[in-house]
Amino acid sequence: MSKAKPVTGSQRRLTGLLLIAVVFLVALLANGCMVGPNFQPPQPIAPNQWVGVVKAPAGQLSEATAQPADLAEWWRQFSDPMLTALTEEALRRNLDLQIAETRLRQARASRGIAAGGLWPSVTASGSYQLLRQASGASGNQNLYLAGFDSVWELDLFGGVRRAVESADANIQAALEGIRDAQVSLIAEVALNYVQLRGYQQEIVIAQKNLEAQRHTADITHKLFSVGFASALDVANADSNVATTESQIPVFEIAAQQSIYSLSVLLARHPADLLDQLLPFDSLPKVPAQVPAGLPSDLLRRRPDIRMSEAKLHAATAQIGVAVADFFPVFSLTGTASWGTTVLHMWSHAFTLGPSVTWPIFQGGAIVSNVHLQEALRDQAFITYQETVLSAFQDVENALIAFTKEQQHRKVLKEAVEDNRKAVEMSLQLYTEGLGDFLNVLVAQRSLYTSEDSLVQSERNIATDLIALYKALGGGWDYAQTTSSSPGRAPAETESNIAPQGY
Repeated sequence: MSKAKPVTGSQRRLTGLLLIAVVFLVALLANGCMVGPNFQPPQPIAPNQWVGVVKAPAGQLSEATAQPADLAEWWRQFSDPMLTALTEEALRRNLDLQIAETRLRQARASRGIAAGGLWPSVTASGSYQLLRQASGASGNQNLYLAGFDSVWELDLFGGVRRAVESADANIQAALEGIRDAQVSLIAEVALNYVQLRGYQQEIVIAQKNLEAQRHTADITHKLFSVGFASALDVANADSNVATTESQIPVFEIAAQQSIYSLSVLLARHPADLLDQLLPFDSLPKVPAQVPAGLPSDLLRRRPDIRMSEAKLHAATAQIGVAVADFFPVFSLTGTASWGTTVLHMWSHAFTLGPSVTWPIFQGGAIVSNVHLQEALRDQAFITYQETVLSAFQDVENALIAFTKEQQHRKVLKEAVEDNRKAVEMSLQLYTEGLGDFLNVLVAQRSLYTSEDSLVQSERNIATDLIALYKALGGGWDYAQTTSSSPGRAPAETESNIAPQGY
């Protein structure tokens, strides 16, 4: 019987290299394998059309249509250079927008941390010791030690890759957060600007009516002096003047506070825009047509819906991170060291080889963590559903308000014209001694009320349109995005969130 040959050092090294090669091959074969559910974008049902998109009756200022909406720079539709300048400055300077941008940087940095787990880690170490000899021994000894340690945890089951996937989704969510902040910012700037111009127009209306009422009060005083008017008429005329005059400071307060709000939105001190905006100007004119598009377009355009979907994606990927803890962890480890000994000799050592760790018993912690991530995923899906429904509601609310307010304005305009005739007729009859002063008083108060209401209605039409633009997700160019779009096909069941096989 032949005697077994001893294993040489070269054979042992070859065996180790073959083992390492096998581990690498397994890693390459398993590279496409990731545990946990693959993300499936939700597929909400969108209505075929907006209920509020109806044919506008004759005489209406503007109407919403189902034409495709280009809302990237919707504020320009008001044709107001001041509004355009304020909006563009706000986009450059606003602090909330800057905070949203820092969150994007934060998400990208977190992604880098997660992706670091795909690469080997190498650490270096070094030490020095002075060995003092006992009494009588010759000299002291200097001991040096230096080395490297490396570990490469192979992501065979995709736990790290799922973490990177989740981080990528969080980056998308942060990007949509910037767009959402931009949509809100533009609407807030336009809203404050329209309110400012509305208050200024109310001041104009109050001053005009105040002048007319003072003229009437002068007539009443003259008639009283010759015995053709009573003291009660004089008191009512003066009271009417004082009541109207008392409204002007209220409007001035509101107008100036709107300027302060605009200044802060532009990251300026509150009083910086006073000189620029205190001069009176008219309300911005609404466009004749407002393309609202289709409800299905909203699913691609609204940043809050896109952000909610990205958060759902991130939560889904975290399930895979948790499931990966069930499986063994394969690693390649290596060390190299150099040092001196007490005999003044240099030594060195090298190690290289695979290792495996496998959690056998964790007291149910791993299972509980999977259930936790599944619950968080389900919460994210419910939040997504709520976001979609709220978005549809926002648009319908804005559409009905925009349409009905124009009908309100039409009736108010007719009321203003009728009240002006009533003031002229009652004042003429009163000065001729053929009418009662109470008729003049009622007519003047009705005229002022209707004119002020008309200005408020015109302001409300503009603010309703701003709310519609915001509800439609206007304020950024979604057509240039290359990210996946939600809302591909209708689905009514919960199968969108059902966990897939691990």
